[in-house]
Amino acid sequence: MGEIEQKPTPASRLGAPENSGISTLERGQKPPPTPSGKLMTVKIQMLDDTQETFEVPQRAPGKVLLDAVCNHLNLVEGDYFGLEFPDHKKIMVWLDLLKPIAKQIRRPKHVVLKFVVKFFPPDHTQLQEELTRYLFALQVKQDLAQGRLTCNDTSAALLISHIVQSEIGDFDEALDREHLAKNKYVPQQDALEDRIVEFHHSHIGQTPAESDFQLLEVARRLEMYGIRLHPAKDREGTKINLAVANTGILVFQGFTKINAFNWAKVRKLSFKRKRFLIKLRPDVNSSYQDTLEFLMAGRDFCKAFWKICVEHHAFFRLFEEPKPKPKPVLFSRGSSFRFSGRTQKQVLDYVREGGHKKVQFERKHSKIHSTGSLASRPTASNSEVPKQSPQSASLTFGEGSESPGGQSCQQAKDAKVSTLESGPHQSPTPLSKNSPGSRAADRTTVVPPEEEEEEEGGKEGTQPSQRQPPQPSTGSLTGSPHLSELSVTSQGGVAPTNATLSPNLSPDTKQASPLVSPLLNDQACPRTDDEEEGRRKRFPTDKAYFIAKEVSTTERTYLKDLEVIASWFQSTVSKDDSMPEALKSLIFPNFEPLHKFHTNFLKEIEQRLALWEGRSNAHIKGDYQRIGDVMLKNIQGMKHLAAHLWKHSEALEALETSIKSSRRLEHFCRDFELQKVCYLPLNTFLLRPLHRLMHYKQVLERLCKHHPPSHADFRDCRAALAEITEMVAQLHGTMIKMENFQKLHELKKDLIGIDNLVIPGREFIRLGSLSKLSGKGLQQRMFFLFNDVLLYTSRGLTASNQFKVHGQLPLYGMTIEESEEEWGVPHCLTLRGQRQSIIVAASSRSEMEKWTEDIQMAIDLAEKSNGPTPELLASSPPDNKSPDEATAADQESEDDLSASRTSLERQAPHRGNTMVHVCWHRNTSVSMVDFSIAVENQLSGNLLRKFKNSNGWQKLWVVFTNFCLFFYKSHQDNHPLASLPLLGYSLTIPSESENIHKDYVFKLHFKSHVYYFRAESEYTFERWMEVIRSATSSASRAHILSHKESHLY
Repeated sequence: MGEIEQKPTPASRLGAPENSGISTLERGQKPPPTPSGKLMTVKIQMLDDTQETFEVPQRAPGKVLLDAVCNHLNLVEGDYFGLEFPDHKKIMVWLDLLKPIAKQIRRPKHVVLKFVVKFFPPDHTQLQEELTRYLFALQVKQDLAQGRLTCNDTSAALLISHIVQSEIGDFDEALDREHLAKNKYVPQQDALEDRIVEFHHSHIGQTPAESDFQLLEVARRLEMYGIRLHPAKDREGTKINLAVANTGILVFQGFTKINAFNWAKVRKLSFKRKRFLIKLRPDVNSSYQDTLEFLMAGRDFCKAFWKICVEHHAFFRLFEEPKPKPKPVLFSRGSSFRFSGRTQKQVLDYVREGGHKKVQFERKHSKIHSTGSLASRPTASNSEVPKQSPQSASLTFGEGSESPGGQSCQQAKDAKVSTLESGPHQSPTPLSKNSPGSRAADRTTVVPPEEEEEEEGGKEGTQPSQRQPPQPSTGSLTGSPHLSELSVTSQGGVAPTNATLSPNLSPDTKQASPLVSPLLNDQACPRTDDEEEGRRKRFPTDKAYFIAKEVSTTERTYLKDLEVIASWFQSTVSKDDSMPEALKSLIFPNFEPLHKFHTNFLKEIEQRLALWEGRSNAHIKGDYQRIGDVMLKNIQGMKHLAAHLWKHSEALEALETSIKSSRRLEHFCRDFELQKVCYLPLNTFLLRPLHRLMHYKQVLERLCKHHPPSHADFRDCRAALAEITEMVAQLHGTMIKMENFQKLHELKKDLIGIDNLVIPGREFIRLGSLSKLSGKGLQQRMFFLFNDVLLYTSRGLTASNQFKVHGQLPLYGMTIEESEEEWGVPHCLTLRGQRQSIIVAASSRSEMEKWTEDIQMAIDLAEKSNGPTPELLASSPPDNKSPDEATAADQESEDDLSASRTSLERQAPHRGNTMVHVCWHRNTSVSMVDFSIAVENQLSGNLLRKFKNSNGWQKLWVVFTNFCLFFYKSHQDNHPLASLPLLGYSLTIPSESENIHKDYVFKLHFKSHVYYFRAESEYTFERWMEVIRSATSSASRAHILSHKESHLY
């Protein structure tokens, strides 16, 4: 007879190696002892609908059982999950992690506990493990089937299409309908079948991990995502439902949210018998009473809801697990319940620090057998969780005492697991001795909230919270740690957040030098390993494929740039009446058609790339290893949008004119520029559609150069190149004029003490840092060279960090000569004007030559032309605001005579990371020609980044534009995590002594700052080297001169 075949256990199905537990204890700590004694058997129903049995000591607390389940699955982020079960009154409750299991479950043999998601984070990108996202996707699938996650038919069909994609792979209509007939994902599925199939067709090439990611992306936007309703009544007896989420407590009527109480608004939570009480912080603008009262079905229902509220507040709001209170000497009042386990902040820190190993696993329901981690989607959360506000940290839950609990990390040493499916010959799988537990937070902790049970008079006051020490953060300082741009108001709406930190500003509002703190830290993204190399080698090797992929990656960035105007700016404008209707009708109707067109364009490119890579298993025949036909079709389609493209220059001029005449609009646009989504000057986004045409032209030129004339794609590429060249030629003159116009207005924001900088005929040539020789010695000054005048400025000490104009030298009649020997200063120049002469010194010989060449060229142009007169650069600006606005402004100043005119309230903060400030800190210069070249050399894509003293590589979505690298978690993010200005950096290849034994690696270094970046192919490596070199070193003089002729200087 043959051997009896053993069925795979759930642990082996998920790829969990034996004894592969993960220790989260600090060095020197020992795990707490697990209670010994008689074992009890507990049944657990998993999210994939299998049942497993665990044996744990009878006196073991609930934490031991949860750790055993997490170890069994090899789940690192187990803190998001919990075990729920029906108690003796058939009320579904969560297993208390501190109490003994035997005291909570009376008859464990007859009770099945459910392993489910307990805490739903606001953003699924905070889930950093693919296994965690897979389990969350199973939870969403389960909630859909049970009717908990209610949504409209379109959302339901889209969710199911992602589930189907992860389970059976790419679209095949017959297979789809057969699969849907066998599996019911929602109660009324038959009516949605056609829509599900239609959506599934658009997911070609999507891996199961990507499908999970997209499923959660759709689900998290639904109102009922992660919501568990608890029936109640208000004071009038109206039936309602209460729920708790990461943001606070929600009130529903049926499945419609009618109210929300943010944690920052809640002062105390308590319950008395079956009355649930919410005490709010006093608010003069609110119509709510101080204490809200809700009536629930009974005391046990009330207490169960109160407990989950306490746990949600602690998990999402605290930095570390609240410490237990000492036992009272005589007697205690109130509940001893408290949150046990790691907070979300601790989970994020632990996973980011790389204290675990990634494990491959298989999916039960998937027929694709795709294993591995989600390589194409970096999922690390923000580089730092924003701080709590002191006010929100002092939420209290009464004065009931807390019993001292054990350590948050419990062992599952003696626990044993077996599966109900494996039969009598299945041997138990030993569990790991260590489990995910809590790690001590690196920050000072807030005072833990108190809990209050049945007591007549709780404390009215709140305990003072300990203020967190200031630390740099790329997030915001909102009431909720994960609402970066918005905070939920007590009425359930959103309110703009004011307390945000600019990416290059330190917390005390003083600007940090870009060369000291470019805000690049080692926690920005999860580390990747050599699994990337295997994935990379499966890509096509043809250079044309990587050129096509560059079109796709840069198109993604271009779409995000369009969204800044078409979505973000338009949404902000709609809430304010400072912009004239005529200006709105000029800007937004010209961006919306472009956004719609390029969304479809990107979809076509990505579908073609999926076929090119061979990721599709749809039975489609044909030669798809080309991109010229897609480019030709869409460039021809762009011709119909030419009218919109012509309007962009008009929109830019109209916007700047309106800003000049309206103080309100000026402040409005400045405030929008301070939002993280507006990572470049606002007027730059208005020119993006014109810049994109040049990118298409460059790509097609490279394709035509790569393909021989006999290639199947050559004809389409050449035809597309002819079409786009014609469009660029028509818009070239407008583009040059608008780039200069935009740059003058951008410089105007960085200068104070001067007006009328932007006038017809004036052209910007160069800006940079030079040292001016005076009686006090050499002093650093910022110089601005135009075609008629040279300005020199110093950096102001105001909150706006602008540059104050000290003097101006007309170029007409000026002479320039080297004077190193005369003054004994290296790289020294003497500038002799008709009224004034100054001596300046450059930081290097090359800088001196660039300034000499540009100044001499500008002098020659001034001699030949009747340019603008210096008097136009007035130091006292005329009042060109409208009379109504001037009156309003005067009234505001009279109302606040005591305020300092240089205070942060009187002067809005100014961006401290503009190109002017970078040149000041790096002691270098940049010309208009350099800006134009940078516009042509924009690039986007995934890179692996490594720091000088780190071991692992981090995968980031990187965008190069405006002489700067912007780093994102993934291409779907709306704003960058950090940025690295490249002026002054050196670009090299790592030497052998640096032990970087990888292909396609380049090195960026400035003084002690060293970064390594790794590309996926030789082509992308060369492209990144090419565009970064254009930012770190100026173009050759011949190129500059030829370029200047085209700029009509």
